[in-house]
Amino acid sequence: MIQAGDFKNGMAVVIDGQVHQVLEFQHVKPGRGQAFVRAKIKNLETGATVNRTFSPDERFPLAHIEKRDMQYLYEADGQYFFMDTETYDQVGLASEQLGDAVRFLKEGMVVKVLKTGDKTLGIELPTAVDLKVVETEPGVRGDTAQGGSKPAKLETGAVVQVPLFVDTGDVIRVDTRTGEYVERVS
Repeated sequence: MIQAGDFKNGMAVVIDGQVHQVLEFQHVKPGRGQAFVRAKIKNLETGATVNRTFSPDERFPLAHIEKRDMQYLYEADGQYFFMDTETYDQVGLASEQLGDAVRFLKEGMVVKVLKTGDKTLGIELPTAVDLKVVETEPGVRGDTAQGGSKPAKLETGAVVQVPLFVDTGDVIRVDTRTGEYVERVS
């Protein structure tokens, strides 16, 4: 059991019988009244994100989440299939379980699949992935009216903002947590 006052980012707890992950938290001590904890939590079973307030002494059981390395194989009819790299077992996940991670999922990529008991919750991508730019407009020297960036479509279908010097065919590194361009990979 853990108190809400001891929350940490990334921690998994059971709230109302469902597994939630603490995305952000803040201890608030107003001038008058009781202190409280304001937290942004994500329901790992449904993918819903909500903001809630807790009393600092509210207690919640910690959730045991197992992370297994699995390789992404393919997508068929909205199901994404992964293979355990040790046992070669395969598991299929619906796109709702994966959420925004689908944008950066590339065949052959090794990800961590999150499980609690016999229930699969979703996946955790590496913090950065290297993806090929398949479509972008050529950058014109001196064209900085839009802040020096332009949209680029990646091999996975995701669209990210990139600097003007990035061309079609370049491989770039993207931060999977924010969906932002990091650097060009040589």
